[in-house]
Amino acid sequence: MTTNAITVSLNEIHAKSPCVDGWRTVLAAKGPDMEAQFPLADIIETNDFDDALWVLRCRPEYNNLWRKYAVWCARQVGHLVTDERSVAALDVAWRHSDGLATDQELGAARDAARSAARSAARSAASDAALSAALAAVWAAARDAARSVARSAASDAVWAAAWYTASDAARDAAWDAARDAQKQKLIEILNAGEWV
Repeated sequence: MTTNAITVSLNEIHAKSPCVDGWRTVLAAKGPDMEAQFPLADIIETNDFDDALWVLRCRPEYNNLWRKYAVWCARQVGHLVTDERSVAALDVAWRHSDGLATDQELGAARDAARSAARSAARSAASDAALSAALAAVWAAARDAARSVARSAASDAVWAAAWYTASDAARDAAWDAARDAQKQKLIEILNAGEWV
């Protein structure tokens, strides 16, 4: 285990009321010592990526790091976003994670991104890629305010997948986006900081 790696214990996971299947899986892999700390990145191997994203809530002291990760995920489909309000929301969320933007600025940016997403949905309903990308950016802004990475990561993957035309290409885009997000999260968890 890397000395700076972000760790978690079974007791900390259990205190957040995990789903039964996920709990049984991690308990079988990491039990019986409920107090022992282990690398949070291990959850990706013992359970899966979605469970690891869920377990981030056990480490609220890293909420700013989770916010950066959410913004990073949304920026992976940022090339689809043309509305400056949505781009600005990501910038404000990133600055907020460094303590360089206030909660009020973050809230205003989130509201502006939400408005941009609604406008895009009304004026470009047939452009699924743009709508999906704006939804991903809005989700990142929303999750940045809530300090939760899971929805932003999922929404960014969904947007990247829907950007492609065929089912096979959509599946490949989904897999590639998820792999990139998984690798980035492993890097962050093992370093214990933004990398």
